[in-house]
Amino acid sequence: MAWDFETDPEFEEKLAWMRTFVREEIFPIETLALSYDQVVALIKPLQEEVKARGLWAAHLPVELGGGGFGQLKLGLMHEILGQTPYGPLVFGNNAPDSGNAELIAVGMEMSGDESHRERWLEPLLEGRLRSGFSMTEPHTAGSDPTLLKTRAFLDGDEWVIDGRKWYTTNGSVANFLIVMAVTNPDVHPYQGSSMIIVPVDTPGLTILRDVGSMDDPTVVYGKFGNHAEVLYESVRVPKENLIGVEGAGFALAQARLGPGRIHHCMRWLGQSQRAFDMMCERALSRFTHGSVLAEKQTVQNWIADSMAEMHAARLMTIQAAWKMDKVGASASRVEIAMIKYYGAQVLYNVIDRALQTYGSLGYSSDMPLEHMYRAARAARIYDGPDEVHRQTVARSVLKGYSPSEIPTEHIPTRQAAAKEKFATMLELLTAEQS
Repeated sequence: MAWDFETDPEFEEKLAWMRTFVREEIFPIETLALSYDQVVALIKPLQEEVKARGLWAAHLPVELGGGGFGQLKLGLMHEILGQTPYGPLVFGNNAPDSGNAELIAVGMEMSGDESHRERWLEPLLEGRLRSGFSMTEPHTAGSDPTLLKTRAFLDGDEWVIDGRKWYTTNGSVANFLIVMAVTNPDVHPYQGSSMIIVPVDTPGLTILRDVGSMDDPTVVYGKFGNHAEVLYESVRVPKENLIGVEGAGFALAQARLGPGRIHHCMRWLGQSQRAFDMMCERALSRFTHGSVLAEKQTVQNWIADSMAEMHAARLMTIQAAWKMDKVGASASRVEIAMIKYYGAQVLYNVIDRALQTYGSLGYSSDMPLEHMYRAARAARIYDGPDEVHRQTVARSVLKGYSPSEIPTEHIPTRQAAAKEKFATMLELLTAEQS
């Protein structure tokens, strides 16, 4: 299958505008200590400009107010947006809102129920509502969602939900949460879970805290980007708050996670490029032990290795996005798994080298590298840990092989087979030589 990652000239112009816009208008916001409400107010004019250029919520179909872009174009966009935490927010495709909008849209298509459009989807797309995705639990392995303990059952026309979740991103600033719960424990786990919309002001729902992390150890409650711990105690919501159909939780999760991983990996490349730029600038500027760092072989190796790793990760990710556009997420599962663990390691490697190049300045909070370094560590955990993705790749690869008691490349065995295959010719050759 021939690969063609080229995009049209008109879209290339949009990407060029985005590069300038992100650097000149969004980068400066990072340096300001703003509350969530202040951020929302500050970026509103920027969001309006994005909408005017037809780049708002580009991950969604045109009929839902998005750009209808495929994964390749979206990936190229996220490479630019990912350079700054505020990029996706300004462009209306920040997690978890973008993924939740896709969930609701897929659920509407799955069930044929349009009631969620006006109530949840359109306000979410317009930025009038914020959301959280409530799936991970503190007492079960997030890498094995078949272990979910949260339960929901129908009581008349209402779902009754009980459970505890954490790492619900933006849970403390959200207007509603999408909770994944077991709705039928008597069937296979892949068929027994569902997703349900729960407004945060529903009785029985308690936001216990925002969880501190390596990324933000001194967490302040209610800050955008925080990860909440949420308790559901006999929470009742209308039956129609179900997304899609009962039992479709895993199918919806896969529809959400496949494209999301493409976007994560491209955002990581944007972060990697930013760290790489800082490293190269420092290498040419810092003088020590008789020459600038750029003349030290170790630093040259860091630059060369970083460039090669970034280039490889970018090609892998673009190819995965291209394949998803061509044949869908399910057929691209191995490619998506590879870029997830490979891209996460590249992100970490490049930032680590850049920080080392800056020395004490890089370790300080006077440079963004120290925060980028802490945030990068989570990339190997969320959306599935590296080990699970490696397992996915290995299992798929091994399906193309069969066990053999005698190795296929065993030379004595091959030699015997070759002698039998060419017996007549070998006899002639031996006779000619005698």
